[in-house]
Amino acid sequence: MDYKETLLMPKTDFPMRGNLPKREPEIQAKWEDMNIYEKVQKRTEGRPLFVLHDGPPYANGDLHMGHALNKTLKDFINRYKSMTGYHAPYVPGWDTHGLPIEQALTNKGVKRKEMSIAEFRKLCAEYAYEQVDRQRKEFKRLGVRADWENPYLTLKPEYEAEQIKVFGEMAKKGYIYKGLKPVYWSPSSESALAEAEIEYKDKKSPSIYVAFDVKDGKGVLDSKTKIIIWTTTPWTMPANLGISVHPDLQYVVVKANGQKYVVAEALLEEVSKVLEWETTEKVKTVSGKELEYVIAKHPFYDRDSLVMLGTHVTTDSGTGCVHTAPGHGEDDFIVGKKYGLDVLCPVDDKGVLTAEAPGFEGLFYDKANKPITEKLEEVGALLKLSFITHSYPHDWRTKKPVIFRATAQWFASIDMFRTELLEAIKDVKWTPSWGETRLFNMIRDRGDWCISRQRAWGVPIPVFYAENGEPIITEETIQHISKLFREHGSNVWFEREAKDLLPEGFTHPASPNGIFTKETDIMDVWFDSGSSHQAVLHGRDELQRPADLYLEGSDQYRGWFNSSLITSVAVTGKAPYKGVLSHGFTLDGEGRKMSKSLGNTIVPGKVINQLGADIIRLWVASVDYQADVRVSNDILKQVTEVYRKIRNTFRFLLGNLNDFNPEQHKIAYQDLREVDQFMLVKLNNLVKHVRDSYEAYEFSSIYHAVNNFCTVDLSSFYLDFAKDVLYIELENNFERRAMQTVLYECLVTLTKLLSPILSHTADEVWSHIPGVTEESVQLTDIPEYKELPNADTLETKWNAFLDLRDDVLKALEVARNEKVIGKSLTAKVALYVNEETKQLLDSITESKTQLFIVSDFEVAGTLEQAPEQALQLQHAAVVVEKAEGETCERCWVVTPEVGHDHNYPTLCPRCASVVETLNK
Repeated sequence: MDYKETLLMPKTDFPMRGNLPKREPEIQAKWEDMNIYEKVQKRTEGRPLFVLHDGPPYANGDLHMGHALNKTLKDFINRYKSMTGYHAPYVPGWDTHGLPIEQALTNKGVKRKEMSIAEFRKLCAEYAYEQVDRQRKEFKRLGVRADWENPYLTLKPEYEAEQIKVFGEMAKKGYIYKGLKPVYWSPSSESALAEAEIEYKDKKSPSIYVAFDVKDGKGVLDSKTKIIIWTTTPWTMPANLGISVHPDLQYVVVKANGQKYVVAEALLEEVSKVLEWETTEKVKTVSGKELEYVIAKHPFYDRDSLVMLGTHVTTDSGTGCVHTAPGHGEDDFIVGKKYGLDVLCPVDDKGVLTAEAPGFEGLFYDKANKPITEKLEEVGALLKLSFITHSYPHDWRTKKPVIFRATAQWFASIDMFRTELLEAIKDVKWTPSWGETRLFNMIRDRGDWCISRQRAWGVPIPVFYAENGEPIITEETIQHISKLFREHGSNVWFEREAKDLLPEGFTHPASPNGIFTKETDIMDVWFDSGSSHQAVLHGRDELQRPADLYLEGSDQYRGWFNSSLITSVAVTGKAPYKGVLSHGFTLDGEGRKMSKSLGNTIVPGKVINQLGADIIRLWVASVDYQADVRVSNDILKQVTEVYRKIRNTFRFLLGNLNDFNPEQHKIAYQDLREVDQFMLVKLNNLVKHVRDSYEAYEFSSIYHAVNNFCTVDLSSFYLDFAKDVLYIELENNFERRAMQTVLYECLVTLTKLLSPILSHTADEVWSHIPGVTEESVQLTDIPEYKELPNADTLETKWNAFLDLRDDVLKALEVARNEKVIGKSLTAKVALYVNEETKQLLDSITESKTQLFIVSDFEVAGTLEQAPEQALQLQHAAVVVEKAEGETCERCWVVTPEVGHDHNYPTLCPRCASVVETLNK
């Protein structure tokens, strides 16, 4: 007889190989058919609400690993919350306005100048919808569960209508104003930019030292003295109207090469070195205050340059005398305003110098550097020209340099409610905690927010102008425009004349002839997305404001976290979020930024097609995402190996439960053996650890804990010795059913614990678990931690045994390497132990040969009685010998008792008894 046929070997149709790229779409199709999102929402209806508000990704291009990291983290949290007592609706969104879409259409050959703005905007909307559909498909393929049929889009009429209300409410409180100020201006985009749209990159610039002749020294300087300035923007010299000095700095008049110059005393040595002055003679020392109102001459124009006091002046570099052009710098503008200077800005929208810069008109600002420098040299004002590479602001969309340029723009005042903003930040829970300091400092230090853009694709600024140019923003006009946008979309602004956009019969004292015009600028896209608390959280019945959580990349402290806070505090007096969680950037395996030029990009779509979405999800769970995270093919291979171990654990558990019916065969906890109870205590501890980690958003802790439980507690211990019972004993043997009870609890619990992370695999496993009634694990709750009787005592005892078992396993390994034994079942183990360990072993009623996976075992004596050849280990001295007897054909145990039953000459008594019963 072939006794292998009598073994209860694992049986399951749960495949060993995940084949995730093929299987996941099938699982997702099932979710689609059953409308899993709606089923989850219906099941959790009436529970406390948890709202994670989705920060909108930009609707353009394929998803990158940053998108995958972000959306997967959100999915972990929403899935967990819906399985732990909360109702967690999730409305995904997209940011759909802005320059990149305009550029994408231009790159596709759309001739914007040959059509009306309204026509061009319609093409932008069509393109945005195409991109949304494309990205939605990719997010769904990641396994992200959301209300994908009803997302929020910043271009939708109902969204735009609410955004107009936010603008109107801020205007009503006096927070919106129009002013002439220098702002970041992108010649490549032909538009103003906000701070959030600026990134810094290295740029090579000219570095020039220029001498200004003193015209009127006010009794402090004589007319033969020159004041030296330093600048890296020669193109702004035509706009120079003054020189700023610090009131508290000391300045020296020095004689060098027969000429008198003024510089800050603290910078004299550095200036002397740069200008190659071999000797200098100090003529006099004056304070910055004494230099106020000194008048110098512009180097090449017939106009004055006023010396002013400014606390922005430093001695970090330069000369301590700062070239001041109020039309091209914020500090310059502030000090110039204080002294009554004009705001001269001789540069147009495209970055080209105008007729206000005689001799240089028509030149692109960067190209003007050379001829302006040559002019300075020609008039004898240039003291030094060199080039430096320094960090310089660039347009984050076009990646090209920006300039400071004074233009009439719409601003949101920060000063007027800065205190309220800073107080609101303190009421938010920040993870990591440094996020609070970061945003607090940003709000504390930021200037007013330039919210107007000179573009076509965006939400119009809803302002009318009277005949005298006075802006009109009233409760009546705002409500009317909001209603129009809700009915027709914001394109109506560009399709109708101003008079047709105003309420019927509207009049204004500043327009006696009833003539009105409308603003042509659009709002900054950060105002769009920053209004989502109003349009989405407040606007949708299933959500609430403030949200429980905002979760985005750390760049959003200056972006969405920032703009959302400003608009929300302005409108409601409170932050739009109770908590903010941020993550780092995705880098390659060596910690470098991913770029096509380096060839180090990892594309989610490609990974999914090769390995599956659950591998990306497990990678997200594995990393410390609050810092920058690394991903590479090698890292993904390591994650795949961990996935394989987890999957094999599921497969083993399922395979050994094929004959287990939990309703009939499950054994009560109190009736289990100690070792089985111990495993349930370990499982219970895992539940607590995992739930606590989910609550703290520490997913890597879950990854490591589950991996450790599967590989150490289950695979290396419990499942390893359980095979001798599960395969060998009769189907209804008590010990076997006890172990199956533990396996069943482990299987169901692990499946639920991992459902938020391995969403596809967990659902696949669930469909194979005996006795479950729910059609998806997503429609269940994660187990709660229980107070199990004698848990501490069991842990203390069995952890001590595991330490001892480790010693035995080491001794077996040594014996195997020395060819004393083959497999561990060919061994006899003799232990020499102290009294405490002897008592431990005596208290264990379970089979110690099974626990150690050997054929014979004895406590042979005390530590002092151990023979010389015993292996001295931490908890015992161990002697490993070859077990006496023959190998049982069925269970492989070596015993002298093989063949004692003459009917079964190749079996041990235990196996003979089992087979005899089976043959009856």
